[in-house]
Formats: sequence, structure tokens, C-alpha cells
Amino acid sequence: MGLWALALLLGALRPGGASAPARNVLLLLADDGGFESGAYNNSAIQTPNLDALAQRSVVFQNAFTSVSSCSPSRASILTGLPQHQNGMYGLHQDVHHFNSFDGVRSLPRLLSQARVRTGIIGKKHVGPEAVYPFDFAYTEENSSVLQVGRNITRIKALVRQFLQSQDERPFFLYVAFHDPHRCGHSQPQYGAFCEKFGNGESGMGWIPDWKPQLYRPEQVQVPHFVPDTPAARADLAAQYTTIGRMDQGIGLVLEELGHAGFHNSTLVIYTSDNGIPFPSGRTNLYRSGTAEPLLISSPEHTKCWGQVSQAFATLLDLTPTILDWFSIPYPSYSIFGTKRVQLTGKSLLPALESEQPWATAFSSQSHHEVTMYYPMRAIQHQQFRLIHNLNYKMPFPIDQDFYISPTFQDLLNRTRAGQPTHWNKTLHQYYYRDRWELFDCSRDPTESQNLAPDPRYAAIFQLLRAQLLKWQWDTGDPWVCAPDAVLEEKLNPQCRLLHNEL
Repeated sequence: MGLWALALLLGALRPGGASAPARNVLLLLADDGGFESGAYNNSAIQTPNLDALAQRSVVFQNAFTSVSSCSPSRASILTGLPQHQNGMYGLHQDVHHFNSFDGVRSLPRLLSQARVRTGIIGKKHVGPEAVYPFDFAYTEENSSVLQVGRNITRIKALVRQFLQSQDERPFFLYVAFHDPHRCGHSQPQYGAFCEKFGNGESGMGWIPDWKPQLYRPEQVQVPHFVPDTPAARADLAAQYTTIGRMDQGIGLVLEELGHAGFHNSTLVIYTSDNGIPFPSGRTNLYRSGTAEPLLISSPEHTKCWGQVSQAFATLLDLTPTILDWFSIPYPSYSIFGTKRVQLTGKSLLPALESEQPWATAFSSQSHHEVTMYYPMRAIQHQQFRLIHNLNYKMPFPIDQDFYISPTFQDLLNRTRAGQPTHWNKTLHQYYYRDRWELFDCSRDPTESQNLAPDPRYAAIFQLLRAQLLKWQWDTGDPWVCAPDAVLEEKLNPQCRLLHNEL
């Protein structure tokens, strides 16, 4: 039994014998994390703390982000609204400068108004502050993101500080790790994934609680959508090391939770913001770019611990789930005009009681970096995934940190030299996509065969297209008429054709 698990078992009471508050939430978020854990059947990597958490959780096999980009995903998690509805169309920091709309009522705002104490440690990456206020905050806005997002000793101390200063209110604590995000573009001295940061070597600093785990390229499991090359394998090996650091950090956080006596009152959620930063991963709305790990551990649903759920879940469900846990109703309000905001997500708590029939997930992406305008909308229903590429006549854009990655540079060099890429598609196919892409993920898990033009799939294509369009209208998507019409909300019909030959 791990130290944190023992601490949780012993931690039914807070020090001094006072009963813990009725209900709390701990949200643990990976940064560009995927399925690199034993909990998701990756035997090549050691993740004992995630694996132990999975034994106390419902493990979701069909969980998806609603957008495969950092800031938009975090905003969607904290609002329950897709990026096109909350306004966080792309990255928040620096020149990108995207923000949610001022009128959005975020989860931390709603919780604070209901007298729930809120805390964030790590990567925030959303704004404005008035929309996303936290009572306790140590993020890149007031600290080094390396220290509050990757230094697990520092994270442990901040979690302890938060829990020791807890008052009679219930709490929501959001620990947003910066691992395993790439850092070759921002802090290249620490390696492609900051895998050397804090390892004790000269100039790297030292994280006392971290015991680095090194992997050889031949040890890793290469996802089907990543080129199987020495460069990509070495890249994945570095990623594994930073996932190991995050896993040990998760163990420390859960240990602090147990020591503080909040084990039996806290809903623990673990997931990631978007796909891994490899080809067809982050910034893509393929299943490979949107499928996420999701573990939900409830102290009130012990009979479901260790069970696997096939029910579809999305990160848009986290706000309704957390509000449901605290028995807080979602308010009636509008962001613009008189149209009332409606959450299209659902509480996941019923899935902790019994298997649910949920089988649909929606995704929406407009930007990543400010220059990366490539709007896409997608629906996955049962085994079928339909993607609408609105800007399909332009090449798919590549972000800065992925561009300089060893994997992509190797892919570029092999393509230019006419050498085998050991990938399931060509670079040309990756750049230039059909307007509509339809995949049967059960028969075609690599999403290689576009069924949209196939008349045998016309019925499922039209069904998914209609469901996707309805969701866009329900969520006030400004792109609902694009690319062949203009939205004129005060006219009828509202989509006014452009006759632009699309």
C-alpha cells in the first residue's frame, strides 16, 4: 500500500478530532497528458499513484475534451461551456491574449457565491481574473510556473498550506500540473519535456521529493498515431519521465489530503486538458487529439471503485458534476442579449451508481495560437466520429513548441528526403483535409479511412451532421453558418448563403 493510500485510510478526522466538512472536491489536471499509465493498460511506464487512484475510482474509457487546446480546454472545464460559447477561442497568454467573456459565470465564481472556498495551484492559463477568481492562488500569474506546476515539493507545500488554513467552508482545490507539457521552446536547457528540471544534475536544480525514472526509447509504447521512429521514441521516453514526476506529485497531494483528514469527504477527479503534443494529438479533433483519461473517486460510492465505465463523458461535464456534488443549482442568466445560457454537459455522479447509456460527445475548436485559425466542430456518437473542417482549403497549422519537437523535425526531414516516415499518413494528408471527415473508430481506430463520401454511410453522416448543427445552435456558436453562409441573427433564415462555391 502506498504512503498516500495509508494516510487516506487513517485520515477520517482532521487533527484535533474535528469532523471534516461535509463535501469537498480535488481536481487534478495533467497538462497535455494522455493514457500513459498502468490504469489505462500502458505497462511500459510506472505510475503507481495513478494506478492506486484508479483502484478507488470509476475509470472512464470514453472521456473526451471539448477542445484540444490548453486555455480553451481549461476555460471549458471551469465554465461547462464550449470555447465558442465562453469566448476563450485560443491561448490566453502573451500575444494570443484570448479571454472569456466578462459575463460568463465560471465554476469558481459560482462556488464562492455558495460559500465554497476555492484554491488553484499550478497552471491557470485563463482569464480575465474577474471571471476566474480563486480565494487561494499560486499560479504563473504570481509565481514561476516551473515551481508551482512541476516542482512537486513546492506543490506539496502549497497543498498543505491550503488545507491547514481551511475554515468551516467546504473547498474546491484545483491542482493543475504543468507536466508533461513540452518545454523545448521555452526552457530548452531542461530537455524537450523539462524532464531534467529538478533532477539534481548541475544547473538543473533539485526537487527533493522527486525520484526520476528514466526510460530507454525501446521501452516505450508508441501510440498508433505517432511515427514509430527513434526520434519519436526518444521524445516519448522524455515524456514518460515527466509523467512519472507528475504521478509522484499526485501521490504527495493525496497524502496531504489524507493527513489533513479530508479523505472521507472529498471527490477526487483526475483528467487532462487535451491530447498529447504529437502528430494527430493536441490541436486536432480526431479521437487521438480529444480522448482523455478520466478517474473519479468518490468516498460515498465505494462499491464502484475499480470499475470501468464505457459511458461517454466530456470535460464539459465537470462543472455540472462539481455543482451537483455541492448541491448548487446552475443560475439562469445570459451572456449576450436575452438568450439564456444552458449547460449542455451533465453530472457524472450517476455513473458512480451504475453504468449509464451516454454515447455522444461534442467538440469545438477555433484557434490554438492566435495565428492558428483552423475552426473545427466534431461529434462522436457511439463508434462514429464526424469532423467539420471549416477552413479546409488551408493547410492545417502547426504550433510553435510542436514544430521544434524532435518528433516533428524528424518527420519534416524524412518527408523532404523522401525517406519512410513510419507514420500512418503523409505530411500532405495531415496538412490538407476534407471538409467533412467521418470515421468508424471501431473498425478504423487509426482514423485513416474517411467515410463521408461513401453513400453507404449517408444516413449516419446526415444524422451526426444534424446533431452537431443542433448543438451549435443550442450553444450559440458564432460559426454555425460557416463556411458557406453568414449568421444574421435578426433575419430569417438566419444563415444567409454566400454562394462562395464551397
